Amino acid sequence: MNMAKKALYVCSACGAQSPKWQGKCFACNAWDTLIETVAETPVAHRYQALAKSAPSQKLATIEAADVPRFSSGLQEFDRVLGGGLVAGGVVLIGGDPGIGKSTLLLQSLAALARERRVLYVSGEESGAQIALRAQRLGLIDNAARASELHLLAEIQLEKIQAAIVAEQPTVAVIDSIQTIYSEALSSAPGSVAQVRECAAQLTRLAKQLGVTIIMVGHVTKEGSLAGPRVLEHIVDTVLYFEGDTHSAYRLVRAFKNRFGAVNELGVFAMTERGLRGVANPSALFLSQHEHRVPGSCVLVTQEGSRPLLVEIQALVDTAHVPNPRRLAVGLEQNRLAMLLAVLHRHAGIACFDQDVFLNAVGGVKISEPAADLAVLLAIQSSLRNQPLPNGLVVFGEIGLAGEIRPCPRGQERLKEAAKLGFSLALIPTANAPKQPIEGLEIIAVDRIEKAIEQIRMRNNGG
Repeated sequence: MNMAKKALYVCSACGAQSPKWQGKCFACNAWDTLIETVAETPVAHRYQALAKSAPSQKLATIEAADVPRFSSGLQEFDRVLGGGLVAGGVVLIGGDPGIGKSTLLLQSLAALARERRVLYVSGEESGAQIALRAQRLGLIDNAARASELHLLAEIQLEKIQAAIVAEQPTVAVIDSIQTIYSEALSSAPGSVAQVRECAAQLTRLAKQLGVTIIMVGHVTKEGSLAGPRVLEHIVDTVLYFEGDTHSAYRLVRAFKNRFGAVNELGVFAMTERGLRGVANPSALFLSQHEHRVPGSCVLVTQEGSRPLLVEIQALVDTAHVPNPRRLAVGLEQNRLAMLLAVLHRHAGIACFDQDVFLNAVGGVKISEPAADLAVLLAIQSSLRNQPLPNGLVVFGEIGLAGEIRPCPRGQERLKEAAKLGFSLALIPTANAPKQPIEGLEIIAVDRIEKAIEQIRMRNNGG
């Protein structure tokens, strides 16, 4: 097979091709994304139709039905997937090295192997290494579990496809997609062309045979999936592992899901026996203080369909440099600067000569604006060195005019707070419940200055 050896530059963000290197991609205007690869000669037989051509149909005549699912064997993993795995679905899961991707998938396949045929394809580890991990996790103690798990140590795409066709597994794991190469291409494994081609071929095979394929992907130093961005467009579901490798807790978050909701969150604890689902994740994100401490405020955030209680900590200290520091861990730093301006303009609390540090306890990342009110209350608490009232939870988005805007699913947030024993909630007026919630006193406010005044009244009264 004759292959062209001419150099080609491919954009890792959009997949556009250029005959020469450029600082900026001409198609998507992304900087420093053109990667050198080898121009491949197209082969006719590489692309095969998924099915015979069929006439078009009217949308009204197509019967809509829910997609049948089956459990992955791990409840928290099912939650992130939107209820379980889908036959013929393709899942891409990424994360930092050593965070637990292979461990999670090995545990899931071991549980599935009791009732279904599964295949684990490893391109990074030998069979002996995987067997050693399974023994350490206690998966081979039960003869009905991991002993039925089929393992294949292979990196050639054509051999992997032949094994999937021959064994017809319900679920196949590819660990990892960056190590797989196709004989039809001359470029090295992990290159843009190889990753794109191997992912496309495996996706076609999954749709043809109805096999669920889970692919592990490497991540860059910025935390995004390595390889071309089209990799995320090819698959049905994209999951990310989050969390510090030095911490015992791991978060799995869905960023794309054609079969369910996005932004679902699964919480796992890393133990000697592998990853274990956490039934009450709010306990991970709340610090245990013997006494009330200044600068601490509990937020009710929403991750997908799950309300979580997270402690927001703020430390405000006198700045000893002309430019005070603004640092946010787990929260948006640009939004912090905006909120400090709102606090000064509408509540009369100035922090222009103060260093402000923010932290979301437990390593969770909060992107929704419902954290605004908790951030400002924690900042003013630390600035005045006065703790917030006992048993208080808050949520609310703050606008530039100082108004407190409503947040989605307010009733679910309040019920979760009441269930965990909180007795006081400071929320937007539009989120005030029509019926009282047992054990929870509601304070509804519509302005930031009114919220801070309510906190002062509670502290003076207490």
